[in-house]
Amino acid sequence: MHIEEIATQTHERVLFCTDEGSGLRSIVAVHDTTLGPALGGCRMWAYDSIQEAVSDALRLSAGMTAKAALAGVPFGGGKAVILGDPRHDKTPEKLRAFGRFIDTLKGAYTTGEDVGMTPADMAIVAQETAHVSGLDSGEFASGDPSPVTAEGVFRCMKLAAAQAFGSGDLAGRTVAIQGLGHVGMSLAERVHTAGGSVVAADVNRAATEQAAQALGATILPPQALLEAEADILAPCALGGVLSRETIPTLRARIVCGAANNQLAEPRCAEALQDRGILYCPDFVVNAGGLISVAREALRIRPDDWVETHLRAAVAGFQELLQCAEEQHCPPLKVANDKVAEILATARHSAFDQSGRANEV
Repeated sequence: MHIEEIATQTHERVLFCTDEGSGLRSIVAVHDTTLGPALGGCRMWAYDSIQEAVSDALRLSAGMTAKAALAGVPFGGGKAVILGDPRHDKTPEKLRAFGRFIDTLKGAYTTGEDVGMTPADMAIVAQETAHVSGLDSGEFASGDPSPVTAEGVFRCMKLAAAQAFGSGDLAGRTVAIQGLGHVGMSLAERVHTAGGSVVAADVNRAATEQAAQALGATILPPQALLEAEADILAPCALGGVLSRETIPTLRARIVCGAANNQLAEPRCAEALQDRGILYCPDFVVNAGGLISVAREALRIRPDDWVETHLRAAVAGFQELLQCAEEQHCPPLKVANDKVAEILATARHSAFDQSGRANEV
């Protein structure tokens, strides 16, 4: 196994690992550990290049720092990616090699599942390292975090609807869901139960057939979903879908989904605001999954801890919406300002404690 440090001015550590025996090629990005050791999932994807994989890890880990800060959990931002198609390239040997890679960080980063990974995969990773969350079994196991993520997005979606439409009732509303993976399907079920209509798209035909049959969803080609006639757009696949090219075509009044890094670039938040579209920052509304795995990483037994923190995160989102409305600015700006404030306060506190310790 060969591990190479990648220099960066934005992150504390970025490591690229290759393992000839298993074929593993993986990157771990640790963005900021001001609030605690890094926590974030592992994504397996068929990236076109190593640079694309590095860029994805950098963006995702930075988002995790913001997510943890606003969710109030004592962790920093980290993320791992494995290069390869999870349908064809995933092997137990590769997963165990990934576990050994994670173990070299000695607890500075704890991994879990993300796109292309499952709790079963994490169980294999856990054969080589204790720094894994999202397991299906064990005293503190949290399992698949997707339902908790979907629940948080759903609650925030209703709050956004209340602001945009005057009512948080989704009955009679149309929600366009891009991506019917674990989170997207779980969100679609919640919208359907609430009396809403689902328009959806996914490259997985089995998923679209399930949504059509069980939920009465209207299925569109993936390329047509963003332009669908809908009240709410919920990106629940990969990031970067809201760009200067796609934003002018949107018909929804609200964007509230589970995908990370939905904006192709930060200034897209202003473009959405200019069009009168309420963009709900993804790292705020999708924090449920992080909260779920944080309980496991903190070794807290199942109780109401997750629900308590999820309620607090949703309440924080409501406050964020109110502040954005009062300041006539995008909610993303309010969220980013709050993250900066939390991190600055934590750094100042750590500096004061260090100074007092030196005096003693």
